[in-house]
Amino acid sequence: MSTYGLNNRPNLESKMFVQSGALTGVTVVDLTRVLAGPTCTQILGDLGADVIKIERPGAGDDTRKFAPPFLKDDAGEDTTESSYYMGANRNKRSVALDIAKPEGAELVRLMAKDADVLVENFKTGNLAKYALAYEDLKDANPKLVYCSVTGFGQTGPYAPRPGYDFLIQGMAGMMSITGEPDGEPQKVGVPIADIMAGMYASVAVNAALRHAAVTGQGQYIDIGMMDTTVAALANAGMNYIHGNMLGRLGNAHPNIVPYQPFKTEDGFIIVAIGNDSQFQRFCELAERTDLCKNPEFATNDARVRNREALLPQLYKIFEQRPSADWLSDLEAQKIGCGPINNLEQVFNDPHVKDRGMVVNMDHPLAGDRGADLIGSPMRFTETPVAYRHAPPQVGQHTEEVLREKLGLSDDDLSALRDKEVI
Repeated sequence: MSTYGLNNRPNLESKMFVQSGALTGVTVVDLTRVLAGPTCTQILGDLGADVIKIERPGAGDDTRKFAPPFLKDDAGEDTTESSYYMGANRNKRSVALDIAKPEGAELVRLMAKDADVLVENFKTGNLAKYALAYEDLKDANPKLVYCSVTGFGQTGPYAPRPGYDFLIQGMAGMMSITGEPDGEPQKVGVPIADIMAGMYASVAVNAALRHAAVTGQGQYIDIGMMDTTVAALANAGMNYIHGNMLGRLGNAHPNIVPYQPFKTEDGFIIVAIGNDSQFQRFCELAERTDLCKNPEFATNDARVRNREALLPQLYKIFEQRPSADWLSDLEAQKIGCGPINNLEQVFNDPHVKDRGMVVNMDHPLAGDRGADLIGSPMRFTETPVAYRHAPPQVGQHTEEVLREKLGLSDDDLSALRDKEVI
């Protein structure tokens, strides 16, 4: 039995399943793999869309091999499904077909003819050789929303290059502002470039669907990981544009002080003092009102300018008491603070559990233990997220989808198998 158990599986009688998702009735042809594209299509699937994931027969999505760890079966033994793959592919149906064969490409064209959305993350221009580019499909389906997710977008000098999260984090400046000042550049602990690209892509697709519903006109969407990571630089990027290039600050904030971890008597805590009144309350709590009365520290502007003079004094203050005492007193004063949790602590946190951030789904390889997945963070009152399909095995729904979407017969399917198209 899994940590979360059968009791945490979605209740089929609940409102979650009685009501339709916001994108119910929308069909998505998914030609993506790895993470950026699958993140986009998983979001669309969570919102109710019927996502048809096209995979290479036998091999499937590259991430199926990004392991260990793997999904466990009833006996606690590894299955063939990697945890990496499981994290970005729920609420999809898998169709295994070879688009390199003319018959396979034609099946995708036929599905795209009646689909609402197609999402792909092949290298720029690669799908044209299979006649599966937007220009090849738009005339047969003028309402089609076609979204390409690539490393560098469809234009510019880097457009032909493959996109990898690590490279993008480096090239887009994310690593230059992550890590200790005297240390080497660091990537973010998760593939943030992939994730941000997938999220931006899902937003763009939903906007384009709205446009298509109103006008009857589909369109092409160009999402580049480099672009979305530059956009994610947010305040750090704007600091540079307006003339302040701070570089790496470790865990400190470029525009707010104090806003970082502090070592306590027995560990570390995070303190996030967001305004001057909070700083005053902190100084009163610490019995150091001299700090908030000092013009060099009284305002956030002054504290940012004089952080090197202020922080050593704060370090000494926090080292005098244990973490639990600080957290209790800071929370009582409504001052932003919190622990630094490891992943075990995160997934056992009562708030995380209460919010349902881990769900358990039936999976043919997992047996009675089911498959634990990180849940969707989206909450709707009228069109709640539904967990309909566990991340599928390669080709799990091939015959089902080809019969349903294209009306193929037993003979048709047999012929495709003989030609190794499916």
